Amino acid sequence: MADSRFQITQEGSVSIVQFFLPATLDAIEIDGIIDSVLQKVTAAGHARWLVDLSNVQYLGSSMLGLFVNIRERIRQAGGTLVLCGMSAELMRIFRTCCLERLFVIAHSRNEAMMLVGR
Repeated sequence: MADSRFQITQEGSVSIVQFFLPATLDAIEIDGIIDSVLQKVTAAGHARWLVDLSNVQYLGSSMLGLFVNIRERIRQAGGTLVLCGMSAELMRIFRTCCLERLFVIAHSRNEAMMLVGR
């Protein structure tokens, strides 16, 4: 079930993680998503990553922690990460948690592709 909540695709040299998350998820499903995403990001070894959140309604603390972990793994590998597609609600959550300081956040996927390609 976890793999149905996200997909990883390749666009040129950029790996794109697109999430499909409803407003609520149970703890078991969240744990499965976290484990699966971290395994795939770590195994991929790509340097340029884009995370598309356009199909995400809400992020709780566990999922926010996932993004911090993804960022750290990509950073340690010398890579770049850009987030995009955030709704006003998601942006408010990131600001409330002061996470907008940790991430490069683009308004659109096209803008994110330009930023991650630098």
